[in-house]
Amino acid sequence: MEQYRRGDLVFDVLDRGPDDGPPVILLHGFPQFNTSWNPIMDRLVAQGYRCLAPNQRGYSPGARPLRRRDYTADQLADDVIGLIDTIGAPKAHLVGHDWGAAVAWAVAGRAPGRLASLTALSVPHNAAFLKAMVTSKQGLASWYMLAFQLPKLPERFLRGRAGQKFLAEYGGQLPEFAERDMATMAQTGALTAALNWYRALPFSDFRQARTRITVPTMYIWSNKDKALMERGGRDTARFVDADYRYEILHGVTHWMVDQVPDTIADMLLEWFAAHPS
Repeated sequence: MEQYRRGDLVFDVLDRGPDDGPPVILLHGFPQFNTSWNPIMDRLVAQGYRCLAPNQRGYSPGARPLRRRDYTADQLADDVIGLIDTIGAPKAHLVGHDWGAAVAWAVAGRAPGRLASLTALSVPHNAAFLKAMVTSKQGLASWYMLAFQLPKLPERFLRGRAGQKFLAEYGGQLPEFAERDMATMAQTGALTAALNWYRALPFSDFRQARTRITVPTMYIWSNKDKALMERGGRDTARFVDADYRYEILHGVTHWMVDQVPDTIADMLLEWFAAHPS
């Protein structure tokens, strides 16, 4: 499968591995695309898993609505549930990094019966994150979320070399990966659509963020992450009513998918084996 449809939107998908293998859905974050998962998919496919990595709403050319309110968490979560419906799987393992992790938490809250397991990379449970925003340094670390609410200026700032420098110097991303991601983000309409994930936050129902998680959950945080502080990770266990595992990657930045793909793949394979779909 190369694409799937939800309503009028068409999503591009990387679909690798045997059709009858246990399905694993991998959700990218900002400003990355589904190809960021390639090294991890190589490892999972080699063990018989079917990996599906969509370019999410705003990242797929056929799924770029113009309104900010079209990028709320419920819409993003329903896009993923639509992919599970499309492949006809009763359950799937769900993995998300950065914004993809926030969406994964929302999917687990809305449709727990569709998931065999949840793995969130970098971003903690949404309620734990919101609490950390007002009780720790997380609010200061998330300054860019407020800055991205401005019209047009963030697009001008992030285009080209300035965007690469921001990712490398603030986020700690390796220059070659920063160049890769911002080059892809140069597609017509892609950067504004990706920023609309942030700009849709005022339209979101934050009461849904407190939904408790009832599927087996692994949360992975890296202690060199400048965007996500440890407080949210420590509190995440309070919102999971299922088997829960908390892992810390030492010496790793926010960009763990690029930096230590083999380490993450090893963790995922162990987690999936303990919670077969």
